[in-house]
Amino acid sequence: MDMTLFLALLAFAFVTSVTPGPNNLMLLASGANFGIRRSLPHMFGIALGFTLMVFIVGLGLAEAFDTFPVLRQGMMVVAVLYMLWLAWKIAHASAPEAGQTGGKPLTFLQAAAFQWVNPKAWIMAIGAQTNYAQDATWAAAALVALGFVLMNLPAISLWTWLGQEIRRFLTNPRRLMAFNWTMAALLVASLLPILFH
Repeated sequence: MDMTLFLALLAFAFVTSVTPGPNNLMLLASGANFGIRRSLPHMFGIALGFTLMVFIVGLGLAEAFDTFPVLRQGMMVVAVLYMLWLAWKIAHASAPEAGQTGGKPLTFLQAAAFQWVNPKAWIMAIGAQTNYAQDATWAAAALVALGFVLMNLPAISLWTWLGQEIRRFLTNPRRLMAFNWTMAALLVASLLPILFH
């Protein structure tokens, strides 16, 4: 993987990790209710569980891509279309509902296991391996997983840290619109190197 493609992967990993989704909304609530320290197992469970998922998806897709090269192209089309749809949804999203939850934050294992039933995580993993693992080898799958190791935890940490603050920030309609359109634009921009590579 050349440096341009790796930087595009890092942008893709950051933007897809920082944009709203089930993990980030749960971390937003966890940060608001329990603070960063008590949410650390949840954060690490997401980061490490998702990274492992990305790697395993890459291992399975590597063999499938060798056997059926058209599968890579089809999956790239689906991944790009999904990301464009996600960008549209992000740009037009409403503010999250403020609410209190009781109980305890998710544990490391609960958060790691959640990745396997999270549709956004599946699309991110498949999209990343499809579009950035050029030669469909275990090393390429590992390099894509490394991109998520570097970008996922900082991105999801932001949601936890914002906790209560993000609710106040997103209640202002102009700030909400600017935030949503910026995230949508960054998501689309992360796709440009894929489309023109």
